Amino acid sequence: MAASINALLNWVQHVWGKGPTPDGQSFSELLLGSLNFWSLLEGTHLIVLMLFAGTIMIVDLRLLGVTLRKTRVSVVSDAVLPMTVFSFAFVVVTGVALLFSRPITYYHTVWFLAKMVFLALALLNIVIFHGRVQATQGSWDADEVPPRPARMSAAASLILWTLVIICGRFTPYDVYQCGKKQPDWVNWVQQCKTSEKGEQNMAGQRFDAQMWKPQS
Repeated sequence: MAASINALLNWVQHVWGKGPTPDGQSFSELLLGSLNFWSLLEGTHLIVLMLFAGTIMIVDLRLLGVTLRKTRVSVVSDAVLPMTVFSFAFVVVTGVALLFSRPITYYHTVWFLAKMVFLALALLNIVIFHGRVQATQGSWDADEVPPRPARMSAAASLILWTLVIICGRFTPYDVYQCGKKQPDWVNWVQQCKTSEKGEQNMAGQRFDAQMWKPQS
């Protein structure tokens, strides 16, 4: 499975769309090398991410009973929900485009993998809130401090989305990067043995397909 995933991502990053000339570039490489379009894409992603996070925070703080305590939860939610949906759609589109530029690199990055885990948990929390917690909203909609399940869901939302953003911001940097000296657990999580840059442990030993050997 790991080999198949790597083969697919390698094809996307280095082969797909590449012309017949020796200096031809794939679609992924063209996107990454496009200074103006890349800057516009990344800037749009960050700006819309702030809008998304802001609208989420407004609703969650109301559910925690911290702000807008005199305003019904439904009024707050209905006011910001369109902006939340709109910004989330743009975050997904621009995020997928950014991932497309370096798919195999991000796949072997612990921050990206952690971001995907926290994102899945955040989306699961949304499903649980709308499917179970919100079913009783009519009885506490006007309460200054909503019941415990609503507050727990809001707290989980704030924590998980904050972790998603933090991991996303660390993803482009080489704090942990395959091919560098790093703990064994990081190499294992990032599957560095199957990455383009290989694996190196804290003792300076590098792994290739044949053997472990000290780095020269």
